[in-house]
Amino acid sequence: MTSRRYLIVGAGVAGATAAATLRAEGFDGEILLVGDEPDVPYERPPLSKAWLAGTAPEIAVHPADFYGGQSIELLTGVRVTELDIGARRVRVGPSLLGYDALLIATGGRARRLPGFTGERVHHLRTRADADALRERLVPGERLAVLGGGVLGCEVAATARGLGADVVVLEMAGMPMERVVGPELGAVFAGIHRVAGVDVRCGVHVESVEEIAGGLVVHTDQGPVECGALLVAAGLVRDTDVWEAAGVPCADGVLVDAGCRTTAPGVFAAGDVAAHDHPRHGRTRVEHHDTAKRQGAVAARAMLGHDVEHDVPHWFWSDQYTHTLQSCGDLADTDEFVVRGSVADRSFVRFGLRDGRVASVLGLDRPREVMAGRKLLLAGHPVTAEQLRDESVDLRRVMRPARA
Repeated sequence: MTSRRYLIVGAGVAGATAAATLRAEGFDGEILLVGDEPDVPYERPPLSKAWLAGTAPEIAVHPADFYGGQSIELLTGVRVTELDIGARRVRVGPSLLGYDALLIATGGRARRLPGFTGERVHHLRTRADADALRERLVPGERLAVLGGGVLGCEVAATARGLGADVVVLEMAGMPMERVVGPELGAVFAGIHRVAGVDVRCGVHVESVEEIAGGLVVHTDQGPVECGALLVAAGLVRDTDVWEAAGVPCADGVLVDAGCRTTAPGVFAAGDVAAHDHPRHGRTRVEHHDTAKRQGAVAARAMLGHDVEHDVPHWFWSDQYTHTLQSCGDLADTDEFVVRGSVADRSFVRFGLRDGRVASVLGLDRPREVMAGRKLLLAGHPVTAEQLRDESVDLRRVMRPARA
């Protein structure tokens, strides 16, 4: 009997998790994990924080010897350039590799802006990107960050911790506005300004010019001089090969709740996947937790199990001494209820829908965030008064009253 080969393209957390899950579920065929970076699969969240700061000793998903120990063939530093769905094979360099099931976990690449090039213009998606950027983050050097989203704000915080001067140029009215809204975006603007970051919102960046020893970033509000520029303008999903082969894509590879595409034997997980979430509908997210969970779900689906990724989206962001945590769909709410104080930068904002928690977003209140997350997962009814009242222990709300 010919051994089956399961091919995973994309050696990030989704791909590495899928490979490990296949073995844990008892798959005894070939597993080939292909990645275009030279490194073993690693965690990306530290790239803008501990790894960028030089304080993370290692960020690998698994130790390097894990893959050999699990009979997982790891092929790094190469790209898949063609897919033949009918023949079930891909091209890697000059070689054609057949497969019985294919998992697409290629994630994406940092968005490039026309004209924004040069050795002082940086992007942040890979470990090599972080290593190159770290060389610029020294006391007295000025870093301009184009984009005040989560990534841009995390890098700004790390850069300030390393002693660099930082200016954030954000087109929206507040940093992180797309994620948390304008009111809470203002909270993060205040946090960064207290730390010494020059936060400029409502700014349109037009071009960048290289000068002796640095750059000039031209904006509609005047020039900004800096030693280096980070372009944090979002992610472009890596779908070119799959779309050309006929795999349905729309700002990501289209998959059902179980990470299956409509192409026979083809699955997708992680940042590259446009997932039909049972709770949230068709969504595309770029969260570590989602990539890891989808990798495990996809592996089980590849084995023929009837599975779904239905866990509400969860993400976090560490900036200075502050931790933001979020769970659920922030837009799927009837009303918001705040516990704590937004002005004091210590709060949880709950989104309610039909008398149940639909979203949780907290700053520096991890226990209450986790309690709210449990309420969300259980679908337990709760009142706005219970959520708002800090004397109510949210961990006890679901417990039945004693007779």
